[in-house]
Amino acid sequence: MANMTKQALEVSLKKLLLQKPLDKITINDLTADCGISRMAFYYHFEDIYDLVEWSCIEDASRALQGKKTYDSWQEGLLQIFEAVMENKPFILNVYHSVSREQIETYLFRLTYDLLEGVVEEKAAGQKISEEEKGFIADFYKYGFVGIMLDWIKQGMKSDYEEIVERMCLTLHGTILRSIENFSEKHLTDN
Repeated sequence: MANMTKQALEVSLKKLLLQKPLDKITINDLTADCGISRMAFYYHFEDIYDLVEWSCIEDASRALQGKKTYDSWQEGLLQIFEAVMENKPFILNVYHSVSREQIETYLFRLTYDLLEGVVEEKAAGQKISEEEKGFIADFYKYGFVGIMLDWIKQGMKSDYEEIVERMCLTLHGTILRSIENFSEKHLTDN
């Protein structure tokens, strides 16, 4: 039941964002649209920004289900772009009216989850620390998010499938090579 209320508030938020900017939406607008009380809203969320963050996390988890392997990371990346595109009014509105930071946090979480799975899979059996694996995932995460933020900033007009293809061509084999480089470093250090 609690999740249904949260999802109803998410749907209302996204619907209202088609009509006005985020900073003009009130909790009264949301609760009226959902047919719930203000207390019910505050039972689930601290404020509208908490609802925005929860919505981003929910979208992220739906976008990446099962796409965190070396063979499927390109599909996972494509699904991240698709999730952002499906929520274009929401993403653009949050990006322009709240702050770039909220969108960055959303994209960082999405891409890190994707890349962490890929790095973990390819590092199996390699002599590489958790810290080094995290560094590799972070390194690529920042590249992915930078490209996506530019795409969002430009109004999401470019073909995201072409962007994903270019990113994949650029990165082909580099994650595995990064893991091997760290592993080789450990061998020469000993």
